[in-house]
Amino acid sequence: MSANLPRGRPSGSTTFDPVVAKSFGKAVVEQRSAIGMSQLALAMEASIERAHMGRIERGERVPNLVLIVKIANALGCSTAALVAKFEQQLIEAASEAGQ
Repeated sequence: MSANLPRGRPSGSTTFDPVVAKSFGKAVVEQRSAIGMSQLALAMEASIERAHMGRIERGERVPNLVLIVKIANALGCSTAALVAKFEQQLIEAASEAGQ
């Protein structure tokens, strides 16, 4: 590697993507609603604070991989099934945006 490369991410860049965050949140709400589970019950089952679960569902936060696995387990589905729902929401968001 070259000694001239700056460390860290470029100034002003971010890893947060609101479309991704909202799509994942919608997938969680969709799955949770399908099984008739409350947000509080999901949060307790996944060992997540209810307020944090709300931020995830509203698309204000993107969970890390560990939380995604915990959420899927609490919803009684595989991580792959939850990610498939997320991908479908992402496709729908892209088509709504005209992409």
